[in-house]
Amino acid sequence: MTIRVLAAGDHFVRNRLLIDALRREVPGEVDVRELTLPWPVEPFGRVSEVDEASDVEDALIEALRGVEVCVTQMAPLTKRVLDASPDLRLFCVSRGGPVNANLEAAARAGVAVTYAPGRNAVATAEHTLAMLLAATRRVPQTHADLAGGVWRGDYYTYDSVGPELEGSTAGLIGYGAIGSRVARMLAGFGAEVLVHDPYVDVPGKVKLPELLERSRFVSLHARATPETTGMVGAAEIAAMPEGSVLVNCARGALLDYDALCDALESGHLFGAAVDVFPEEPIPPGSRLLTAPNLVMTPHLAGASKETARNAASIVAADVARYVRGEPLAHRATP
Repeated sequence: MTIRVLAAGDHFVRNRLLIDALRREVPGEVDVRELTLPWPVEPFGRVSEVDEASDVEDALIEALRGVEVCVTQMAPLTKRVLDASPDLRLFCVSRGGPVNANLEAAARAGVAVTYAPGRNAVATAEHTLAMLLAATRRVPQTHADLAGGVWRGDYYTYDSVGPELEGSTAGLIGYGAIGSRVARMLAGFGAEVLVHDPYVDVPGKVKLPELLERSRFVSLHARATPETTGMVGAAEIAAMPEGSVLVNCARGALLDYDALCDALESGHLFGAAVDVFPEEPIPPGSRLLTAPNLVMTPHLAGASKETARNAASIVAADVARYVRGEPLAHRATP
């Protein structure tokens, strides 16, 4: 039996990775059609009713004609795409959550949607630690000064230097695949680790107010939900000890960025590091572009070669389960 698959890769999770994984995992013949999406050369955005997708509805509809399975990272599974793709039965999103898929419309159309949880857990955990250290040790600022021909000895003054991880308390808000890895890394540095996560029961678990009051370092690792949106605002940042460091490599919706800028400008926070933003790309004139002691990266915490390969392997494995008539491992639709 031959199954027709559309590999709608991009410049990160490339079609070659998806096709190689399909050939390796899926039994029988696989007839693969290719569509290359422009991300990340062109930013993702909202497409019709879905978020964080490449604006390629027309090209996707054309490529899905006669296709039963689609494997992708950024293709928009909108109601319009579903209505125009009667042969589609499985849509595999090779990312940690299927935000670019209209799950309700897919369920009504009889299309199963899967995703790839944990694909970037190691990369994001490592990036989080790098961001925390960069903010604490002023790495970007001191590098920029040196590259500009300026040697600033005042960085060595007592009021200008940051705390050490060893012997400090670090608080993690969220303890999933990423947060748990960050916890192990921080423990390896000799930090005491506190955790706030209502869905786990681990040593060091505390309520959020206690975590904020005790932690010199705070890192966010929760999913963006109605309950977690804006969970760290002005009051929460004010509750952190003076001279603390705040890191967000999770989702922009978790953090009040105006409150973050206020705390950096006032000196209440020693530093902060963020990889995600309330609006991406950052708009001109944003306070984030001038806030002091802020380290920023453009939403690439999960970017590693291993992440791309993991993503392809996870979705290909679910395509194989589909072909064999087995339950899907990472199904998002009912």
